[in-house]
Amino acid sequence: MTHPTEIRGEHLLSALSLAASGVPVLPLRAGKVPFGNCQRCTDGACGGRPNMKIPGPCACPAPCHGWAAATTDPDVLTSPGWARTWREAAAVAYHPGGAGVTVVDLDTTQAIAWARETLPVTRTVPTTRGEHWIYRGTMPSANHVRPGVDIKSTMAYARWLGPGTGSIAALPDVVRALIAREPAPVQPAAATVPVPGGRGKCPHRTRTYLERGIAMAEQRIAEATSAVHTTVFGTFLAVLSTHGRCGCLTTAHTERLFTSAQAKGESPRHCADAWANALTRLGL
Repeated sequence: MTHPTEIRGEHLLSALSLAASGVPVLPLRAGKVPFGNCQRCTDGACGGRPNMKIPGPCACPAPCHGWAAATTDPDVLTSPGWARTWREAAAVAYHPGGAGVTVVDLDTTQAIAWARETLPVTRTVPTTRGEHWIYRGTMPSANHVRPGVDIKSTMAYARWLGPGTGSIAALPDVVRALIAREPAPVQPAAATVPVPGGRGKCPHRTRTYLERGIAMAEQRIAEATSAVHTTVFGTFLAVLSTHGRCGCLTTAHTERLFTSAQAKGESPRHCADAWANALTRLGL
C-alpha cells in the first residue's frame, strides 16, 4: 500500500505508470539533472548504494546517488523521503540498464544522419536537440563515443520523453563497438599542482575510508552527463574540503582525479585551474 501523499502531480503519475511497467524511475530537477544527495550521503559518507560501481551499504530513503536510486517500488516513489523532490521536480528520468535497454543519444543533425546510415532501425524518441534510439539489451554507458553521440544504459539515466515510435530492435554489435575504441592518451599533470600538506585532525578513520572517498569522486566525474566543467570543479572542491587539511592526500590521488576528468574531455590545464580554484575557495 502506498503512502498518503498530496504530490500526485504530472511527474509522479508518469513515474508510477513507468514503474508499473518495470521501468526504474527517479525525479530530475531544473537543468535535467538528479537532485543532490542528502546531508548523510554527501561526499560519499554513506558508502554508496549496493548497485553502484563500488558497492556500499547505503539504504537512504531519499532519491540520493542519481541513477542508483531509480526504483520501480511505488511505496518508495510515494514515500515522505521522496515528497520534496516530486514537488520540485522538473522532469522524470529512468535507468535504461535497469529497464533492459540501451539509449543511443543523438544530439545533432549530423549524429542523426550518421545513425540513419549506420544503425538498425529501432524505436526513436524526439529530444530537445535530437533523438534517442532505443535498443533491447544493455551495455556499459559512455559519453562522446563519437561527435554528438552518447550511450546511456547501465549506471546512467535518461530523461523520459515519451514512448517513442517504432519497434525496439536488439542491441547491435555496431553500437557495442562504439565503446571498444582505444582511449586517448591521458596526461594527468597532477605532479605540477600543489597537494595540501596540512596537519589537521584526520577524518578518515582508516585508509580504506580515504580510498573509498577518492573512488567515489572518480565515479562522480565518470558519470557526469552534462556540465562536466562544473562537475569536475565541484568534485575537486568536495575532495579537498574533506581530505585537504590533514595531509593525507598524495600526488597519486590527484593523478587519479585528473585522469578521470581528462577521460571526460577536460584538458590538463582545465584540471589544474579547477584544482587551484578549489584550493583558493577553501583557503588551502
